[in-house]
Amino acid sequence: MAIDIKQEIGVAKVEQRIVYESGNEMAAYAAHQINYHVMGYFPISPSTEVAQFLDLMKSNGQHDIVLIPADGEHGSAGICYGASTAGGRVFNATSANGYLYMLEQMPVQSGTRFPMVMNLVCRSVSGPLNIHGDHSDLYYALNTGWPIVMCRDPQAVYDMNIMALKLAEDPEVRLPVMVASDGYFTSHQKRRVQTFAHRADVQAFVGEKPQGFPDTLDRNNPITVGPYMNEPDYINNCYQQSMAMYNAEGVYDRIRQEYAELTGRDYPILELYRMEDAEVAVFLMNSASEIIKDVVDQLREKGIKAGSIAPNLIRPFPAKQIAEALANVKAITVGDRADSYGGHGGNMVNEIKAALFTNGNRDTLVISRIYGLGGKDFYAEDGHNLFQFAIDAMESGKVDVPFDYYGHTPGDPSKAPKRVLTPMKYEDLKTGLITVSPDENTGKLNVRIPPLRSLTKKPKRIAPGHGACPGCGIFSGLELFFKGIEGDIVSIFHTGCAMVVTTGYPYSAHKATYIHNLFQNGAATLSGVVEMFWERKRRGELDHLGLKDDFTFVMITGDGGMDIGMGPAIGAALRNHKMIILEYDNEGYMNTGAQLSYSTPMGHRTSTSNVGKHQGGKVFHHKDTAQIMAATHIPYVFTGSEAYPQDLVKKAAKAQWYAQHEGLVYGKILIACPLNWLSDDQEGSNIVGAAVDSCFFPLYEVEHGVTSITYNPEDKSKKIPLSDWLKTMGKTKHLTKPEYEGSLKSFETEVERRWNMLKAKHENAYL
Repeated sequence: MAIDIKQEIGVAKVEQRIVYESGNEMAAYAAHQINYHVMGYFPISPSTEVAQFLDLMKSNGQHDIVLIPADGEHGSAGICYGASTAGGRVFNATSANGYLYMLEQMPVQSGTRFPMVMNLVCRSVSGPLNIHGDHSDLYYALNTGWPIVMCRDPQAVYDMNIMALKLAEDPEVRLPVMVASDGYFTSHQKRRVQTFAHRADVQAFVGEKPQGFPDTLDRNNPITVGPYMNEPDYINNCYQQSMAMYNAEGVYDRIRQEYAELTGRDYPILELYRMEDAEVAVFLMNSASEIIKDVVDQLREKGIKAGSIAPNLIRPFPAKQIAEALANVKAITVGDRADSYGGHGGNMVNEIKAALFTNGNRDTLVISRIYGLGGKDFYAEDGHNLFQFAIDAMESGKVDVPFDYYGHTPGDPSKAPKRVLTPMKYEDLKTGLITVSPDENTGKLNVRIPPLRSLTKKPKRIAPGHGACPGCGIFSGLELFFKGIEGDIVSIFHTGCAMVVTTGYPYSAHKATYIHNLFQNGAATLSGVVEMFWERKRRGELDHLGLKDDFTFVMITGDGGMDIGMGPAIGAALRNHKMIILEYDNEGYMNTGAQLSYSTPMGHRTSTSNVGKHQGGKVFHHKDTAQIMAATHIPYVFTGSEAYPQDLVKKAAKAQWYAQHEGLVYGKILIACPLNWLSDDQEGSNIVGAAVDSCFFPLYEVEHGVTSITYNPEDKSKKIPLSDWLKTMGKTKHLTKPEYEGSLKSFETEVERRWNMLKAKHENAYL
C-alpha cells in the first residue's frame, strides 16, 4: 500500500479515525466536513454517488450544503459559477460527456478567477458509449485554466479535496481547482482511509475564506463580472491568469507540506518511487501508478534499475521536476490513458518530451503507449510489458516504435458482427387494420383500431431477450405504442435504460434502423435525419430504395432525458419537424441509479432525495412536460399508459398521421420501474393504472391546441385517493406517516389543481 497507516497515526498532530470507504464516499465526506455553501450537480456515472452520499447525509442533518439538482451538466456549471460569484464556497462532481457538456463554462470560471472545487471522476468520453474509466475527459480539462490535482486511491481523494479548497482560495492563486480520480477504479473501490476525526480540525486547516475576493452580494461595492474586453485588456487578463496558474505550483507545495505535518500524509508534486539511480522508468497517473510500484520492486530484485514517476499535480505541469527526475534515466515509457488523436502520443508524453527538450535533455529515450482505454484493467503483467519497451530501447540505444497503443487486439474478419435478426417486412408492418382520417367538421382525426388481439400478429420492433430489470415497463409500453404505428420507422434513443439494455455490442435488439445520441441532443439529431430524408427524397436520391411509404421518425427518451434534453426538444418543436418524440417517464434518472429528475413527484424517495429526519423525499413538484410541449403549439400532444391499451394504440396512430402530414408530435407514457420504485415486479401495470385513476397521470390529448380528456376516472366512478396509489410503492410509503403530512398535503393539492385545470381546458377549447 502507498499509505502506512501506523506511521501516519504516530506522526499526526490531529486526532484521526479509520474508515473503509470508496473514493466517491471520501469526496463527499471531505465536502461535508468543509461544509460548502452550495453544490450544483447533475448525475452521470461514475461520479453520481458523490451527490447521492451528500444528499443522504443532508437528510440526516449532517451538513448545511444546499444541493441544487440542475437540468444538465451545463446548468450545474452555471449554478456553481453563479454561486461562486456570490461569495460562498462551491462544490461539484462530474464525469466524461457531462464534463464536456459543461466545458464552455470552465474557462469562464477560471478566466474571471472565482474559486471552487470540482471532482472529475474520470471516464471514457463517448462515442461509442462506454462508462468505464480512462483519462479522455481529463485531457479536455488541461487547457481550461484550472489547476488539477491527481488522486491515486480513496485516501488521496479525501486529502486532495481538503487541500484543493485551500489552494483555490489562496490569494496568489484564486482559481477553481479540479480533483481528478479514476472512475470505477478509485471511485467505487473501498479502501482503508484515514480522516480527520473532527470537522473543526478540517475547517481550521482550510481556514476562513480570505477577504478581498469579488462578491456580487456586497451591497456597498457593486461590481461587473465578466465584462466584454478588447485587446490589450484581454491578453493582460490571460497573462494574470497564467501567472496565477504557475503560482499554484509553489502554493500547492507549501500546502502539502502543512498537510503532511498535520496528518503524516505527504503528496509531493511528483511521486518518485526508487528513482534515485533508475536507468529505466515508467510514467503513469492515478490508480495504475500504485500497481507499477510492485513491478519496480520485482525488477529491482532481478538487478534492473527501475523506477516510476506519478504526478500529484498536472496543472501546472511540473516540467522542471520531471526533467530533473529523468536527468540520468536512459529510457522511459509514458503511459497515457487517453489519446491525442493525430498528435503522435497522448498529452502527457508530449508534455514530457517538451520538458526534456526545454531543459536540455536530448539523451533520455521516450516511448509512448496508449493504454487502459474504456476501463481496460491494468495488471502487474502490463507494467512489466511497459518496462520492457524501455529496457529494449536502453539496450539497443533507439526506440523502434515511438508511439503505439498497448492492449488492443487485432480484428478478425470472421468475427465481424453478422445480422441475426431478419429485417421486418413492410407487408407485416403495414397491416391496414388501423385507419386514420381527418374529420372535415372538427379538424380532428378519426381513428379506428381493431380488437388488440388482431394486432398481435404485427412483429415486435424490438427483439425479446433484452437485459432490462424484471418488471421494467419500458418495453411493454413501447411495444404497445408501436402496435399503432404502421410501416417503416427510423428511431433514435437517448442514452438511458432503453438504449443500454438493447444495444450491447456486437448485438442489437432493434429490428429497424436505430441511432443513439446523448441525453441532451436526441431531438436535434433526429430533426437532422428528418430534414435530410425529405431533401434527398425531393432530389430523387432515394428512388432506388423502393420505399413504399414515408418513414415515421421516432425519438425515444426517458430516464430524465426531457430535463437535460428539454432545450433541443423545444427547439425541434418550434421548427415543427415531422417526427415523434416519445418519453417513457419512469420518474427518475434510473439508468444512473435512481436519482431525482424533474419528473419525480414531490415527496418521492430517490438516491438524491433521501428520506430522513431533516428531509422527506423530493422537495419540489414534478415537471408537466406534456403541458410544456403543448405550449409550443405543435399539432399533437398526448399522454398514455399501458394500463389503458386501446387508448394508447389510438394515440399512436394519430401521432403517426400528424408526424407524416403536419409536424412534430410529443407523447408521454408513464412506465413502471419496480427496482427503483420499490414495488413488486408483476404489479407494474396496476401501479401505473392507479396513477391514472388517482389523477396524478391523467390521460388526455391536445390536438391543434384543443384539449380532450380521453379517460376520466370521475365519470367512471373509479377515482381513487392519491394516497392509495402512493401505498403501492416502497419509495412513497413514508408519505403516509404523520411527520410527512405537509409534503403529502402539498402533493395532493397540486395534483388536484392540475387535474381541475385540465378539466377546464377540456371544457373550453380556448384554454
